[in-house]
Amino acid sequence: MNNLIEIRWHGRGGQGAKTASLLLADAAFNTGKYIQGFPEYGPERMGAPITAYNRISDKPITIHSNIYEPDYVVVVDDTLLSSVPVTSGLKETGAIVINTTKSAEQLREQLKGYKGEIYTIDARKVSQEALGKYFPNTPMLAAIVKVTGIMTEEQLLSDMQNSFKHKFAKKPEVIDGNMKALELALKEVKKI
Repeated sequence: MNNLIEIRWHGRGGQGAKTASLLLADAAFNTGKYIQGFPEYGPERMGAPITAYNRISDKPITIHSNIYEPDYVVVVDDTLLSSVPVTSGLKETGAIVINTTKSAEQLREQLKGYKGEIYTIDARKVSQEALGKYFPNTPMLAAIVKVTGIMTEEQLLSDMQNSFKHKFAKKPEVIDGNMKALELALKEVKKI
């Protein structure tokens, strides 16, 4: 399948990994791509590890399974690095994007020899600055778009502006903060 990008998200229940994967699917769809965005359900509860997935392609997607060899992995909570095999199946030609303040040395040790690209962002700092609260999913959404190049930054910002207007119709005061979180995150994601 040409141009198929597969992404696996690792987070904890309540952090918005599932929501971010669905927002990414919607945004990619709105740029004319074929998409899939879905969570893997298990005994979800607040704080428990969760997994979500995206497939994005220029051609129709005929695969309907979990993603076992992703091109990209997004880690919304760096405490999962020690308890979940986040790099399992991750292609070395892809990358991992981690919400963390840990050093490159600490991350390389925790990733147990993963040789692909590693990107980091302090989604807590971005979220606190933009929203006044800790919601890591919005910064992580921007970070994965920046790393993958699935769409342009302008396409992401335009689509999310419209999406947030709909999603937060009854709370319009949070739209500006979420947009600021996206903009900051696009600048803050770094390759180590």
